[in-house]
Amino acid sequence: MKEIEEEKFSLKDALFNAEKVAYLSDLVHNAYYNFDENEFRHDVMAKFPKLELKERIYWIGDCLEKYLPKNYEALLHILVQTLPEELDPENTDDDFGDFIFSPLAYLVAKKGQNSRDLPASLEALGEMTKRFSVEYSIRYFLNSFPKETFAKMMEWSQSENYHQRRLASEGLRPTLPWGIGLDDYKIENSAKILDNLYADKARFVTRSVANHLNDISKFDPEFVLKTLKKWKKSEKQEKEEMDFLIRHSLRTLVKKGDRASLDFLGFKENPEIKILDFKIKRTKIKIGEKLIFSFRLQSESEVPENLMIDYIIRYANARNKLSEKVFKIKQLELRAGGHKIIEKKHLLKKMSTRNLYTGKHTVYLQINGKIMAKEEFHLKV
Repeated sequence: MKEIEEEKFSLKDALFNAEKVAYLSDLVHNAYYNFDENEFRHDVMAKFPKLELKERIYWIGDCLEKYLPKNYEALLHILVQTLPEELDPENTDDDFGDFIFSPLAYLVAKKGQNSRDLPASLEALGEMTKRFSVEYSIRYFLNSFPKETFAKMMEWSQSENYHQRRLASEGLRPTLPWGIGLDDYKIENSAKILDNLYADKARFVTRSVANHLNDISKFDPEFVLKTLKKWKKSEKQEKEEMDFLIRHSLRTLVKKGDRASLDFLGFKENPEIKILDFKIKRTKIKIGEKLIFSFRLQSESEVPENLMIDYIIRYANARNKLSEKVFKIKQLELRAGGHKIIEKKHLLKKMSTRNLYTGKHTVYLQINGKIMAKEEFHLKV
């Protein structure tokens, strides 16, 4: 029953629904008395069943535009006046705000990308991000007015408001999920912004910094390692938070078994261990069932060994070409002469990001970036 309930959950309906639209409508009406709430709500909800999540954002924005003044300066004033109280400025994490305000930032990007309105548009986005993050909208301005927008983001990187500080990093990420690409990304601009933010006391900010570096690691791992070493040496960030920032920044490189990253994290290339009793519980598995495997780690060292334990599944596909994905198991310190039994369960189900096909698959154990064992199983779809 629980699985059925989870399947029925709809993120787009949870974030954008009649109640949320009514809430936004009331706020807009309070800011602009001539706003036709009933027609706005009718227009929005009439098309909702056919729209996906991002499409709902754009549609709400377009409907707002229809019932607000055509003059951009007047429209922008109403949008800013529509905003509720700021999110708690004393909070430090996981305060994304309400998605229902994302159409306001969309409208700013749609209507405000011109030299005359640029300062007012950027100021408005700076206010909106205190209610809901506007990293997707700011990227349009980075493309159309890169110099002026970057200057504003540098200012936000030193803001007293942690939402604005996060925006300075998140908006400039080279490969922001869901975000449009940046036409002229400069790694030196990232360096300037991130140098202002890595010692931040808000996890909401430092997580963005780490995600930003993780993006960069995919095309310039040397820059990432050099930057992290510099920051660690500065001792400006608390040790626990710096450790988090390093781990989160290097997660893609670690999954790839990048030697320099693993060395920096303290995972040596050839730990003195043996893998014993590596076995798959059932080697013939149907789609929707779990791959279950187990193994025993045995230390042959006289000192504790730091271990980064991952597994890789190499998938068969429709054209008999192989693809693979790395998954985490755990990090642990194996005591000298000690042993550890590990069991892992992996649900094999169809996903929007990966199709599964009937055929031979392989699971590999990767420890400290090095493949140390493998077993095969057959999947039937």
